[in-house]
Amino acid sequence: MAETSLSTGVSVGAAADAAADQAGLSSDASRTSAPSAPARRRASRNRGPNRSGGSPVRILLRVLVIVYLFFLVVWPVSLVVLRTFAPVNDIGGFDAFLTRLADPAFGYAFNLTLTAALWAVGLNAVFGLGISLLLVRYSFPGRRLLSALVDLPMSVSPVVVGLALVLAYSSNQGWFGPLLESLNWQIIFSTPGIVLATTFVSLPLVIREIVPVLQEIGTEQELAARSLGAGAVQTFLRITLPAIKWALVYGVVLSLARALGEFGAVKIVSQGASFNGETATLLVANRYGNFDEATAYAAAFLLVLIAITALVVVTILRPSKEHRS
Repeated sequence: MAETSLSTGVSVGAAADAAADQAGLSSDASRTSAPSAPARRRASRNRGPNRSGGSPVRILLRVLVIVYLFFLVVWPVSLVVLRTFAPVNDIGGFDAFLTRLADPAFGYAFNLTLTAALWAVGLNAVFGLGISLLLVRYSFPGRRLLSALVDLPMSVSPVVVGLALVLAYSSNQGWFGPLLESLNWQIIFSTPGIVLATTFVSLPLVIREIVPVLQEIGTEQELAARSLGAGAVQTFLRITLPAIKWALVYGVVLSLARALGEFGAVKIVSQGASFNGETATLLVANRYGNFDEATAYAAAFLLVLIAITALVVVTILRPSKEHRS
């Protein structure tokens, strides 16, 4: 009886050991065969969208998108280009375009536009980056309200923005009017007012490009750098800025394109007269209203050319998603 119990115990122990060995082998195999979470994410990114086949629904959607973009964007812009080089008074082509560029009012308008746009882009790059870091990296009361206020320039008419700036900074009736007048500073109906209006309407473009990237990269690398003794400035320059540089560049380019084409807010805060606060967009409106369509088309074409060139350059220089990953 004792021998039977002993043999039964030995067999049960051997079976348990065998089961444990089998479970260990299974778990090792599962750990070996199952890819890690980062590997799965990289594999899903590398697979990309499914391009196999061409169903009628997919073809129809492509045709609808192409037709929509053609009639909304390509056709109107192409008509502006054709009218730009169309002959006027038996003078046409590129020589006529250069003649219109030589107009002193033309040069003044584009000089003022580029000055205001560059100031607006610089301010938006600095403050947009700071606001983005504040929204993503810190928790504080009113963060959602601040995020909503950032989108306000995109939802409010630029004309309303111009009126608000007049009410705030006009030397006659603005809230800061007496202070500005005592300092002999004129904001409205001068270049600083145009810069303020342009900065206001283009600010969200920088922030909304940077915020998603900051949320995606997380804080692990920044915390690791802090744990190794890096300071806040060094962490930002070595870790954060390289990770968001292309989002910042793309936001700056979008802000530049938006600043070059601003009309409504600038119309309110500027004199809008020739050689007196007339930006490029105001030049287009004034010359078209005065039946000088050739100069209006030339200015419009040059604005479109600058914006498209900036977007194309950034698209070429920006690394692809596979290269970044």
